[in-house]
Amino acid sequence: MEMPQPSSAILEKRARILARLDAALPPAALITDEAECRAYECDALTVYRCIPMAVTLPSSTEEVATILRICHEEGVKVVPRGAGTSLAGGSLPTEDSIILGVARLRDVLEVNTADRIIRVQTGMTNLSVTGEVESDGFFYAPDPSSQLACAIAGNIAMNSGGAHCLKYGVTTNNLLGVIMVQMDGTIVEIGGAHADAAGYDLLGVICGSEGQLGVVTEATLRILPKPEGARPVLIAFDSNEVAGACVSDIIKAGVLPVAIEFMDRPCIRACEDFAKAGYPECEALLIIEVEGSEAEITEQLGLISQIARRHNPVELRESQSEEESKKIWLGRKSAFGAMGQINDYMCLDGTIPVSSLPFVLRRIGEMSKEYGLDVANVFHAGDGNMHPLILFDANKPGDLEKCEAFGAAILTLCVEAGGCLTGEHGVGIEKRDLMSVQFSTADLEAQMRVKDVFDPRWLLNPAKVFPLDASAARRAA
Repeated sequence: MEMPQPSSAILEKRARILARLDAALPPAALITDEAECRAYECDALTVYRCIPMAVTLPSSTEEVATILRICHEEGVKVVPRGAGTSLAGGSLPTEDSIILGVARLRDVLEVNTADRIIRVQTGMTNLSVTGEVESDGFFYAPDPSSQLACAIAGNIAMNSGGAHCLKYGVTTNNLLGVIMVQMDGTIVEIGGAHADAAGYDLLGVICGSEGQLGVVTEATLRILPKPEGARPVLIAFDSNEVAGACVSDIIKAGVLPVAIEFMDRPCIRACEDFAKAGYPECEALLIIEVEGSEAEITEQLGLISQIARRHNPVELRESQSEEESKKIWLGRKSAFGAMGQINDYMCLDGTIPVSSLPFVLRRIGEMSKEYGLDVANVFHAGDGNMHPLILFDANKPGDLEKCEAFGAAILTLCVEAGGCLTGEHGVGIEKRDLMSVQFSTADLEAQMRVKDVFDPRWLLNPAKVFPLDASAARRAA
């Protein structure tokens, strides 16, 4: 069936918009060729794709302000984009939208180890921030699995975490201030190089707002002294439920490792084949890392081992070298890529109370049989941030729809268990129609009123976060 062609009025408006952007921006900052725009048709949630009207790649806050001001005047939707690693469709464009990518905003603006801050443009990758300060004995704590590629802009938009968030928190706990451009081109500074900014905590509103309120171009981040030492231990179990119970008991005992990571058999095998990390044969595996002085590490691992042995582990193995520790973490950090080599999958991001881990893991196993789709589990067990990977065949008719229904059931289970729809991936398009599972109509209305203030015409990151009917009604009002 032929697609309907745009009317002459629409074509004329597009031509005018692109001409204005072309005149206002330096060479190569505007991409309009369809083949080149196709590189931006999706993010890491690759099952959904749409080619945008155009792509802009500014190199400064002022250029971002120019783009947004023109789009605001023309009533054009804008989709902010970091590195495109979103697993929730957070930077999926619409055909009538402009992508605003921050990939060229990569400057380090200030490093102040005395005050333990670094100020950067938000196109910098997560890992490169640590790279700027590690020679001085510091690091940036949030460490998503995609940290080699993901941008600080996207980390702020989704309030990203990572394996070490159990001890150090997520992005909001390590973000001190931002420069943000509003949809009308206004540049505002929120927070700064100090612990508590005056006035309302607007920084708490911005972090995790998924590009709905503005485009963050600069960020002041907290950096921390590198610990004296760190060591992971592998603990293998013969069931997911027992591993979950062990995690619950460790947290209940008041022990605070820097990380507790969980993988089940399908994920363990894929990671081992990929990274050759030396993972044991088992049904479930915990990677628990502690840090501090040698005496502190020994004491903490002793307590953890004591608790783990109550659950009859198949194997308990402490890393014996820096090289072994790196291999252990390479295996875990490679999980999503390793799974992608063997199967299509959809990665979820529900969060539950740690005490509910055994029950939720059991129910996911039961639901897997009900839906006829396998699940690989890998997640930050210490804070209950789950990442079930639902395996499906993208080329098999009906499999994607079955996968989506299964995913909705898992996320609903997380909410019913006392948790929430997302821990660090965001809502995006993946969970927007599940928002009513967690929030009442009044709750959603209060959240949408915040967007009304920052973006009255609802032009920023369209069709995300809120149910489509609510977004459409807001835009039409």
